[in-house]
Amino acid sequence: MEGMTGAHSPNARAGSVEWGVASRALHGEPESGDLHFIEAFSGGVLIAAIDGLGHGPEAALASRIAAATLHDHLGEPVIILIERCHAALQRSRGVVLSVAMVEARGRELTWLGVGNVDGTLYRANAVPPRESLAHRGGVVGYQIPPLRQATLPLAPGDTLVFTTDGIDGAFSMESPIGWQPQEAADHILRRYGKDTDDALVLIARVIGDIP
Repeated sequence: MEGMTGAHSPNARAGSVEWGVASRALHGEPESGDLHFIEAFSGGVLIAAIDGLGHGPEAALASRIAAATLHDHLGEPVIILIERCHAALQRSRGVVLSVAMVEARGRELTWLGVGNVDGTLYRANAVPPRESLAHRGGVVGYQIPPLRQATLPLAPGDTLVFTTDGIDGAFSMESPIGWQPQEAADHILRRYGKDTDDALVLIARVIGDIP
């Protein structure tokens, strides 16, 4: 992967992860309906990529409602967080989103997805070298499926990548392991971002226990 440094560099830090994000709105729209969320709390770090349905201000508003709901209920289980977002978004366009909670020591990840926000976990030194989030169809705020979370072990260097559907899935063949999260996010957006949709890449790398 050919790294590049963008406007968000250097990496940000949240608890036991370093992270970077790259995004852009559909050409001609005043703002993007794709939004990232990452925040540390006493039990770990909550990470989410949110895609408001459609484009423009109404899609952006739906994503902001979801992000505010995640913030207000930080620390609750991921299934409960999705249910709270579903309730909060009843009168909006709705969103699709994927969420992941990394526990405080960076040794375990619990994730869940509704809709087509892709999640991939790349392993630094383990087999299989990558694992994909088994998200299910639905729209948060309109209709959600039975929710099932999955929990995976983590090790330092393992890297989570969330992408909205404005990113071509071919990006997943390029591992971000060994690259700074922000450099990898900028590269993926530049090389694999579609011109037909809002696009967002959120990358979080596990760095281990909080000092």
